[in-house]
Amino acid sequence: MKASITIAGLAAAVAALFAANLYFGAVHIPGQAITDLLLGREVSRMSWSYILWENRMPQAVTAVLSGAGLAAAGLLLQTAFRNPLAGPSILGIDSGANLGVAIVMLLFGGSFAAGTFSLSGFLLVVVAAMAGACGVMALLIAFSHLLRSDTLLLITGVMIGYLTSSAISLLNYGATEEGVRSFMMWGLGSYANVTVDRLPAFAATMGIGIAAALLLIKPLNALLLGEHYAVNLGINVARTRTSLLLVTGLLTATSTAFCGPIAFVGLAVPHLARLFLGTANHRTLLPATLLTGACLALFCNRISTLPADTLIPINVITPIIGAPVVLWVILGKR
Repeated sequence: MKASITIAGLAAAVAALFAANLYFGAVHIPGQAITDLLLGREVSRMSWSYILWENRMPQAVTAVLSGAGLAAAGLLLQTAFRNPLAGPSILGIDSGANLGVAIVMLLFGGSFAAGTFSLSGFLLVVVAAMAGACGVMALLIAFSHLLRSDTLLLITGVMIGYLTSSAISLLNYGATEEGVRSFMMWGLGSYANVTVDRLPAFAATMGIGIAAALLLIKPLNALLLGEHYAVNLGINVARTRTSLLLVTGLLTATSTAFCGPIAFVGLAVPHLARLFLGTANHRTLLPATLLTGACLALFCNRISTLPADTLIPINVITPIIGAPVVLWVILGKR
């Protein structure tokens, strides 16, 4: 009963924050005008329609999907590695995406051409980020078959992250000022990067990843009891580990490619969901984590649009909420 009430409350919070993202922003639009637009009616200013459908709506949908996806990825990793401080960044998947973007921005100057094939702009950033993340994910899957220990696989991911960070630092050292600034701005994260024409691809990919995460509820609950118990329950631990890496990689790579590396959501949100529910049962914990991630992302997106003349980067806001949660976990596990 408590879990049902909590999930219903989180769903209501998502709906309220989603509405707040539509009704409020840097540009003041009367609430009645927003309501009319949502109901398909005409309003006195065409600019209001453009702001709602081309700006606020895509940002709100992107925040929901990105926040939910990263939160689910964090929960999967914390359960799989039995480590409360595991998150999407701990395995180096987002570091791989960062390296891919750093190569095209800092080394190639934001454009790439090979014969008659050429890419530039946002599409090149997405392709590079996905390629880098998928490369790291392929390495992790290969190592997962060689290393039977979750701890060793976790350490391997951390080492991959260090290697990619060193490569990015080296690229920064020899890059132009404009390239370094572009890469830095991308690294601050923004839900505004996903425009209306980019939203279908982003939504479809994140939707597939979230659906796949929901299909892993049973093996996740079995892993809570330990690998030996999971095997006795008929769970193929090696296959489950590979599936977890694939789902986590897909969610992290897609969110990072389109929105930039969003920090702390995957690490902090699962702990918030556990705090709300007081249970480790993934049948209720995973839906609660998805909703909590969506709430946090919508809240951060709303805060980012408060200034009238600019946008506050998402990664400036998320640590303010995420860092206290991580400290709470550390103190609770001392």
